[in-house]
Amino acid sequence: MDFREFILIFGLMLLKIGACLEQICWDFEKGPCYAALGYPLYLQINDLFGSNWTFSKIDNTQNEPVCRTNSGMTGNECDHVLNRVEYYSRNFLLINRVIRADSGNYNLSLSYRAPDVVRGRGLTIGLQINVEAPIGSVEVSISCSSSGEMRASCSSDGDPLLYSWTLNGDSLMDAISSIVLDEGTDGNITCSVKNHVSQGQKTISVKHCPVSSVSVVFVLIWCFQLMVLLGLLGGFHIYMRHVR
Repeated sequence: MDFREFILIFGLMLLKIGACLEQICWDFEKGPCYAALGYPLYLQINDLFGSNWTFSKIDNTQNEPVCRTNSGMTGNECDHVLNRVEYYSRNFLLINRVIRADSGNYNLSLSYRAPDVVRGRGLTIGLQINVEAPIGSVEVSISCSSSGEMRASCSSDGDPLLYSWTLNGDSLMDAISSIVLDEGTDGNITCSVKNHVSQGQKTISVKHCPVSSVSVVFVLIWCFQLMVLLGLLGGFHIYMRHVR
């Protein structure tokens, strides 16, 4: 590995650790590569330098040529990733501006030029790419029912979405977009949303739900009706005593 490649890998790792949506994949046996919709995807492939390679998307049982290069120079056999698959540094392929159609299974076939044939005729690497939309701004809202029940709802752009909640720093069990809070809940509630390519969160303050004015009016009307009923019963009782 030369100094330029070392600096490249170090820079990509910093991007991976930070909030940048550029993704880098290198261990294809552990699972799929996740790419952020609209952002670059870097594929680190050993022995890419000094070989002829063919990058093909697998459609059912047929291989559809996507892009081919000879000695590191991109050829003309490209399809939907035309002008987006690039030979990048010694051991990197770069897919620019990932789109939905890039999701799928791929084969990368390497064939070595003489005198490297002693290393074998070639190598085929299978990899899966899953494209996900990045998380957008996270929004949290609180709604109150007439009974005083509180419901917290969380929404965000992106897919797929995995939710988690905390109340005053304590984790809540519900991993869904909408949860019911106990009566009297107050403090700071946080909704965190993530997928394989990005994450986001939003914190708001929660206070007791106000008593509904409708409920107060209902109670007053009920009390008035009860007083009228008791008055009628009392009057009827007095009337019956006078009749006797």
